[in-house]
Amino acid sequence: MVDQLPNLGREKEMLAAMGMESMEDLFIDIPNSVRVQGQLPLPDPQTEEEILADARRLLGANTNHASRPSFLGAGLYRNYVPASVFQLVTRGEFLTAYTPYQPEVSQGMLQSMWEFQTLISELVGLPIANLSLYDGSTAAAEALTCAVRVHGRKATQENTVYVSELTPPDRLSVMHNYCQGADIQIKMLKHGPDGKVALTSFEEAKGSCGVYVEQPNPYGILDEGLTTAKEIIGEDTALIVGIQPVSLGMVEAPGAYGADMVVGEGQPLGSPMTCGGPLYGIFACHKPYLRLMPGRIVGRSVDVDGNEAYCLTLSTREQHIRRHRATSNICTNETLIALMGAMHMALLGPEGLQELALRNMSASQKLKEELSNIAGLNLPHEGPHFNEFVLEVPGSANSCLEYLDSQGIFGGFNLQEWNPNITNQILVTTTDQTSLSDIQMLSAQLRNWVNHKGVKA
Repeated sequence: MVDQLPNLGREKEMLAAMGMESMEDLFIDIPNSVRVQGQLPLPDPQTEEEILADARRLLGANTNHASRPSFLGAGLYRNYVPASVFQLVTRGEFLTAYTPYQPEVSQGMLQSMWEFQTLISELVGLPIANLSLYDGSTAAAEALTCAVRVHGRKATQENTVYVSELTPPDRLSVMHNYCQGADIQIKMLKHGPDGKVALTSFEEAKGSCGVYVEQPNPYGILDEGLTTAKEIIGEDTALIVGIQPVSLGMVEAPGAYGADMVVGEGQPLGSPMTCGGPLYGIFACHKPYLRLMPGRIVGRSVDVDGNEAYCLTLSTREQHIRRHRATSNICTNETLIALMGAMHMALLGPEGLQELALRNMSASQKLKEELSNIAGLNLPHEGPHFNEFVLEVPGSANSCLEYLDSQGIFGGFNLQEWNPNITNQILVTTTDQTSLSDIQMLSAQLRNWVNHKGVKA
């Protein structure tokens, strides 16, 4: 081991500086039961051609998400991104441009960022948007801590925030990670049997620092009760609304019904699913939250010669690397992915976004109609949905999804992943890529499963 390694003198020097005598001392805290004994089970050296052949063989074992009808969603969505987006974003000016700290470094990149902010601001109905965050979950968590910075730390007020109980566990986990170190208590907003937030929960949340809800919610439900939430919780509590951005082609912008902050996952605009990342988070707010919001902001001004100029404003780099002064530990943004979103939005325009939202919602409505005609299946939540809804099956959801998979269909998301007590519900998603033949295939196979397998499952 140690005596077989090169530069033995340098290794001993480093170990001595740490007060250790051997490499074994360095790893003494790792239990023997989890340590690899002996040599790593690595294959013999390979040529480049052999490595490529192995890689193709392994990748060929995967099932391409676009190769079969898919009704998976639950936060990431199969969507069409125009070819022009990929063509434009691969230009060298975008790929090599590092986010500048001085305005004179890259006016073009700064202007692109400013355009992104402007588009998001118009989309959500709020005057201020930042340059994006890592993803929708970090944006939601950052909004909670921002709400506490603005509304908390008062003698008469606890640092408490309320979060919808339907918030997916992965997003809720990020929220807990952000809040636990800041001594922020998270309480849950209750939902009724119809899947909508109980208005009494908003009454309970009055006086807290912030309330987080989603529109549409994680079950795809469009909750009209959210339009009265701000009236109930009052001005001293921040209303934070998580959005699916494509839905805003048809659904009222949250800023119009009192949202103080709007966050969300930007992936449906401009970015394919790409195995779960990279993504970009949307964050927009009203003016009272401006100086305490996370991330970077680009401003438009004029230079000494009177020419239009762009620069990072309000938030400096030092603010984010000096932890005692920082509003957030976010010191960067997903600029290239966010830029793809800006390109997609600009190409769509208002009418195009409305048409895209209509395609999503129409596919969802058509699928609901088809499945409601199958005896044994149940749609537990009435009312309007955007692009996904809950389906109850007469048996195990896992068994149903396995059957659909055997028939070449990704049937949806098993809600037992979110709630272990739910064993017979599937979150079924449609997007602009869902065709009528996809819907008919799913309906036919679900009918077959119910008639021949569902009762036994």
